[in-house]
Amino acid sequence: MGHIPGTALPGQPGNVALAGHRDTFFRSLRDIPQDAEITLTTLHGSYRYRVDSTMVVEPQAVEVLADSPDAILTLVTCYPFDFIGHAPKRFIVRARKIPGSG
Repeated sequence: MGHIPGTALPGQPGNVALAGHRDTFFRSLRDIPQDAEITLTTLHGSYRYRVDSTMVVEPQAVEVLADSPDAILTLVTCYPFDFIGHAPKRFIVRARKIPGSG
């Protein structure tokens, strides 16, 4: 999993975007429900987010990485999850920071 350059860092306001492989660290995203809680832990603290939505987009849909006045988390992985080779789409999880966390 890695931070997508140009997006906010955890603990900063804005859109924190992280990318990960669909067949390793982000494998469990295929079943993530709306309202699930995600805890992002860094050397500087832990931050809790609640899932607002999931969506499938084209790889060129960079608008999912756009900055935001709200503290949000965007997780990006390839889609479909069971595709062999370079997957043609991206699976996006969007979550909002839980007030008072981190």
